[in-house]
Amino acid sequence: MLGAQAVLWALVALVSYLLIQGFRFRKVLSHIPSPPGHWLIGNLEFLMRNPYPGKIFEYLRDCAQRYGPIYRFSTLHIVVINLLHPDDMELVLSQMKHMKKSRLYKFLGGWLGEGLLTSSGQKWQKRRKLLTPAFHFNVLQKFLDIFNEETSNMVKQIEEMNAQSLGGKPLINLMPIVTNLTLQSITETALGVSSVEEDTMKSYRSNIHKMGQFVFGRVTKPWSLIPLVYSLSNDYEKESETIHSLHQFTYRVMKEREKQLVDGRDEQVVSTTYSGRKIMKMLDLLLYAKINEGTIDYEGIREEVDTFMFEGHDTTAAAITFLLYALAEHPDIQENVRKEIQSNITPTRTPTYHDLQDLPYTERVIKESLRLYPSVPLITREASEDFLSHTGSKIPKGTVLYLHIFDLHRNPDIYPDPQRFDPDRFLPENCANRHPFAYLPFSAGPRNCIGQKFAILEIKAVIVGLLRKFRLEPSGCAPPSFFVDLILRPEGPINVKFVPI
Repeated sequence: MLGAQAVLWALVALVSYLLIQGFRFRKVLSHIPSPPGHWLIGNLEFLMRNPYPGKIFEYLRDCAQRYGPIYRFSTLHIVVINLLHPDDMELVLSQMKHMKKSRLYKFLGGWLGEGLLTSSGQKWQKRRKLLTPAFHFNVLQKFLDIFNEETSNMVKQIEEMNAQSLGGKPLINLMPIVTNLTLQSITETALGVSSVEEDTMKSYRSNIHKMGQFVFGRVTKPWSLIPLVYSLSNDYEKESETIHSLHQFTYRVMKEREKQLVDGRDEQVVSTTYSGRKIMKMLDLLLYAKINEGTIDYEGIREEVDTFMFEGHDTTAAAITFLLYALAEHPDIQENVRKEIQSNITPTRTPTYHDLQDLPYTERVIKESLRLYPSVPLITREASEDFLSHTGSKIPKGTVLYLHIFDLHRNPDIYPDPQRFDPDRFLPENCANRHPFAYLPFSAGPRNCIGQKFAILEIKAVIVGLLRKFRLEPSGCAPPSFFVDLILRPEGPINVKFVPI
């Protein structure tokens, strides 16, 4: 009885402390515009009445239009400052300050631990330094064979789907087949494990989607933000089962690769630099550091493998999916990309690394697609010290910061007629006077995406492989709508016809 009372009083004290902190931040930041909200729970009132990811996505876009370039969003005990202007993006992202991810990322802790996405401070710096060689351009050149092979497999899959259709031109939902490609690619390139079973892939994809739902579900339920309370809920039990399944897959991949190396069935070294330094695949680097240097343990390896399995396939799959959709919707641009490919790469030759570096128009098309459809539409940080926004608003230390890349990329002051798909926005003369932090598909500054060159190379390989074989035609449906998740996800399927050339 006394124990239960002690827990209850501790819980009351914790809630009281959080409320006081929340009201203090709300008062200090009250000069910043905010959408209407309840006096106690703030804008959580809207989230509780509309706990639907699609509605929340629309609400954030509406807030950006009404209250940007900076606005406040408050819940029961958390105040969030939303930033949409490139000057503020630069203030937050360009320095070694404000490096800590916000508490939203803590909801991923059970799954990703303290990997490169979620860690901060010395641990992040050490892991970043350890993993950077895994994305050396010598390594990427070796990976291109895998990207080309997986693209060929996708072409065969599409041809089979066309053959099974009576009309020969079925509408094909892009996300599942593209995600299968990127997941197979990341397991083989970064982890050294190939030919993962289709059922395992489906289960893994499903579990990642569930994790996104768990994370943003907690945002709409104030009681679930308190760890003790959440641990007693059904959602916690379901989340734990999902995490267990994800970790089982990760440990299986790790053990399989370790066995290959111990048995001498594969080489650790992928390439060498001009100085003779050995370069390895990501998982091999981690295993080497554990076995020979003792600088990381098995749990640390699991954190990074989980992080790269998620970030290395899901974001790239979204980028490729929306790019294929855009090409189908704009046949003139698609044809220009195809002509550039045909003029640089003969039809029967497998594209080389250097071939893919010599496609300037295709690169502009990719950039424009990532502008309209950034794979990560929102990143969050925590202010490590007081600072002034570009509008002169004082932001105190500890404030949660949301940086809305989706809205930044659709700012009409930066990109006139922002909804229009126009690759020429990225001609050198059109970029010359653009703010360096006005385009952030891979974030920027010290915490920019470590795998951005990996992603762009894979995107190019897929586009070349598909446009040589097919003409993409649109479904005729309305443009996609989106919902809040860990990445930019469409609410429904994105369908495209693949017409053989």
